[in-house]
Amino acid sequence: MVVAAFLNAAASVLQRRAARDEPESAGFSIRMLWDLVRRPVWALGVATMIAGFLLHAVSISLSRISLVQPLLVSELPFTLLLAAWAFGVRLPRAVLGAILLQSAGLAAFVSTLSPTGGNAAAVAPGTWALGVGLTCAVVVVLVVLGYLGRREHRAAALGAATGIVFGLNSSLIAGVGASVAHGAGLFAVWQTYAVAVVAPVSFFLLQNSLQAGNLAASQPGFTLLNPLTSVCWGLAVFGEQARHGPFLAGAVLGALAIAAGTWWLARSPLLDPNATPEQRYGRARFSGEAGG
Repeated sequence: MVVAAFLNAAASVLQRRAARDEPESAGFSIRMLWDLVRRPVWALGVATMIAGFLLHAVSISLSRISLVQPLLVSELPFTLLLAAWAFGVRLPRAVLGAILLQSAGLAAFVSTLSPTGGNAAAVAPGTWALGVGLTCAVVVVLVVLGYLGRREHRAAALGAATGIVFGLNSSLIAGVGASVAHGAGLFAVWQTYAVAVVAPVSFFLLQNSLQAGNLAASQPGFTLLNPLTSVCWGLAVFGEQARHGPFLAGAVLGALAIAAGTWWLARSPLLDPNATPEQRYGRARFSGEAGG
């Protein structure tokens, strides 16, 4: 899964490099995708993303979703390091601190809960429907906020929506893997066809979030809400059991760290669509990627 996280990070940087030249007016349009298809760096990014997705799917199928998904947190520092190298910028220390605080908080949250048990193959259809419906409702709200927002605000909202859809897709894949392990045919379970629908939606949202603003705005949503959504699905839908007692204190502290890091990052000039490059990156190095 760590290899998958690195591939996802490389894919984000490559696709952002291709999408950053698209005008803001191109968002939510097929024309933007058509322009991107003709760029070799974008095609390389998509190929890298597919390789990461395949490794990700294998990992989810072979282990519990709440155990595997948190490892995707490593994608965030991978992305920041690769983006700083590729775009020739130095991210402000406050932004790095906020993102690392979010990552540490999520790691503490899921490791202290450490859910066990559960069976995705035994989930009732009504429970699946309720989980998918609630998840989609949150995504729709974030997409509307992104559509109404500008640049970094749009990137942050669409990044969050993309991360949640990624988590939903991972949950559906876990359902496919569990059903196949219990003897069902791959094309005999409805989750297989749901993945075929959700995956293109997540891809479209991903491209729009990468086009909308810099990676520091969109990437935390991809990276943090993906495993967080999967853990919530594991606990609420698949029937996994979290640890109790003193471990809950660690989960609470982790949740507070995520909230603090999010608040800290939201106040950064890097996420302000009206900020100048000097305000976002400082005077040292900003010319290489003013929108990166």
